[in-house]
Amino acid sequence: MKSIVIHAARDLRIEEKPAEAPGPGQVQIRLAMGGICGSDLHYFNHGGFGPIRLKEPMVLGHEVSGYITALGEGVTGLSKGQLVAVSPSRPCGNCSYCRQAMFNHCLNMRFYGSAMPFPHIQGAFREVLVADASQCAPADGLTAGEAAMAEPLAVCLHATKRAGPLLGKSVLVTGCGPIGILCILAARRAGADLIVATDLGDFTLGMARKAGADVTVNMATESQAMQGYAVDKGQFDVLFECSGAASALAGAIPAMRPGGTIVQLGLGGDMTLPVQAMTAKELSLRGSFRFHEEFNTGVSLMQKGLIDVKPFITQTFPLAQAVEAFETAGDRSRAMKAQISFSDAS
Repeated sequence: MKSIVIHAARDLRIEEKPAEAPGPGQVQIRLAMGGICGSDLHYFNHGGFGPIRLKEPMVLGHEVSGYITALGEGVTGLSKGQLVAVSPSRPCGNCSYCRQAMFNHCLNMRFYGSAMPFPHIQGAFREVLVADASQCAPADGLTAGEAAMAEPLAVCLHATKRAGPLLGKSVLVTGCGPIGILCILAARRAGADLIVATDLGDFTLGMARKAGADVTVNMATESQAMQGYAVDKGQFDVLFECSGAASALAGAIPAMRPGGTIVQLGLGGDMTLPVQAMTAKELSLRGSFRFHEEFNTGVSLMQKGLIDVKPFITQTFPLAQAVEAFETAGDRSRAMKAQISFSDAS
């Protein structure tokens, strides 16, 4: 089978690897679609991010969907030919955090396509994938592309949970890449009233408006527009910081209402925080990292038509054009979510 393997920065190869048969409690999946994530782009462009570096070749990818081709012993509730969204999250179930149901903090997490441990956890961008049945969410009624969006959507649903009740709240979203866009959708579904989105590009801000943002602000050309939200000590109850840029966080603090909540999703390396201003406003800072049970919730919301991700899948490439797909995925002037179709592989 063909797999997408990163060897070093800008060294992406399509390689042949042996396919596996499913063991007890597992299923074999013919991969249909894979979405390129920001972490995949970090490996592609820089060979890693922060202290996390590639030390060996690694199969990339963790936003995937596919069709079940074989069932392992003891698997029930799934069937051959069924489309499933595959969660990349595989907690051990036995560590101290798993025993507290904090599965996203598992000490022995096996998350597809991660160079955090060594040997690295190989990813899911391969024509044939063997996964635990518990990872598979039936995606009947969805397209393969929609099903592959379950992972980033789950990230944003987890962040929405971390933010607390949003009914009637005013929300600011900084950074309108895929995570920012999906946070807009999730916040609106959770009852947010006013949603303002900021970014540096017209294409991404257009996507934010399509996602339902009430107001969009291009911080490269109209940063003064945010000054109006700073009156009376600020107007926003919740900030979803999705850019990972310290300047975005610092610039948002004046617009935050006293007692507001900052949810930090963006991972851009260590950030210097405006602690004095945050203290004076009694702001709460909450990190948001990965997800667990929100994966199935995201699939269900898409199936019910309550969240529509289709407009934000902007490009689909065949497997043979994987390098072009990665190059395009990082271009925020024309790409929101680029996906790779494994069913088009020759």
